[in-house]
Amino acid sequence: MDVDEFWFLIERSARETDGKDARLEWLRNQLARRSAEDIVDFAEWLRLARKKVDTWLMWGAMRASFGYGSDDGFWYFQMWLVGLGREAFERVAHAPDDLVDLPVVQRLLVRRRDWVRLSDAEAMRVPMWTDDEWPEFECLDYVGDEAWEKATGRDSDELFEALRCRGHAPQASPEPDDEKWELDDPEESARRLPKINSYKAGLYRG
Repeated sequence: MDVDEFWFLIERSARETDGKDARLEWLRNQLARRSAEDIVDFAEWLRLARKKVDTWLMWGAMRASFGYGSDDGFWYFQMWLVGLGREAFERVAHAPDDLVDLPVVQRLLVRRRDWVRLSDAEAMRVPMWTDDEWPEFECLDYVGDEAWEKATGRDSDELFEALRCRGHAPQASPEPDDEKWELDDPEESARRLPKINSYKAGLYRG
């Protein structure tokens, strides 16, 4: 499986299904029909994609946009970015400040603004975002493991070993290696991510 086929599967899974759970099932079934080598390839491309957005600047973009970003939250956010498809992913991987230009992100930010303006009683009844809307996609990280077990009848530890042989050490949390900065410093965030911060400021003035 080459990188084009990887992205074809990611994007087709969105077109063919409605919701994250259905999308995962579609991907799992598609991969399970393929060779073990293809499943390893898929898992490798997924890790290589994630590495592109496992950066302090992207972490800051998430926090500046959505107002949260724990280790786990950022880890799952990286998979959500992959799930957006190749064009959107490559754009924000290259320029994290462009995150706020994506229509899906703008919709989430408007929903968040409207939600925080609700009374406490109203906010208890109405979720800020649905599970399918939330900018996290944790289980996309596991779909290769599940497809491997379904296709081969063997434990996913063998998939991890195959990835290790290709030079991919196990990783279960963010490990950014670009320049570290204080993500909660508003002045530094505004300097590094001017587009996101300007959009957010305008959104809450409206």
